[in-house]
Amino acid sequence: MPSVGNGVFELKTDDEAAWYRLMYLARIEDVIHVLDCFKKKTRKTERKDIARSEARYKQVQQRSAEERKNAKHKNGSEQAKPRHQR
Repeated sequence: MPSVGNGVFELKTDDEAAWYRLMYLARIEDVIHVLDCFKKKTRKTERKDIARSEARYKQVQQRSAEERKNAKHKNGSEQAKPRHQR
């Protein structure tokens, strides 16, 4: 679902009573992030549901960036130690 963010997809299904949506982010480092799952009574996805998925998408991006930064820092400090201290 491009309106939420790059790489975000939406699974859709329905029955006689309602429509169902699952918004998820494609794999990031072997993890599939489910951003939101909801039931709705009309075909249109409400702005509040999209906004919630956008906020969660940003949280995933921030957490992923922090993890990469920490891994890079950890690897850099490991390489800086003398061999006998590793």
